[in-house]
Amino acid sequence: MTPYVRAVLEKLRDLPTAAGRVRPADQRLAEQLESQGTPLALVQGALHLAALRRMLRPPGAPPLPPIRSLAYVRPILDELSNPRVDPGYLEHLEHRLAREIRRSRH
Repeated sequence: MTPYVRAVLEKLRDLPTAAGRVRPADQRLAEQLESQGTPLALVQGALHLAALRRMLRPPGAPPLPPIRSLAYVRPILDELSNPRVDPGYLEHLEHRLAREIRRSRH
């Protein structure tokens, strides 16, 4: 397993809104993303945005089931790729997710 694939799968597994496990299909998709030249930061940003969208739902909204597959973020990757998102926004997503995780633990 390449460092790219490992990083994607670890990020997926460790998301607070994910199921906490990785399936073979997730590994195949991560390998495909790597072979297509999808930047790792973009994939991680899509995972962060997916988690944030679930965490920042309106009060009283019914909870959503955990993210069970890397395929869930495919449309978000497309969203962030057209046009290519500013790297500063990806950093913002990472920091915002960390802040929301800290907030949810209190």
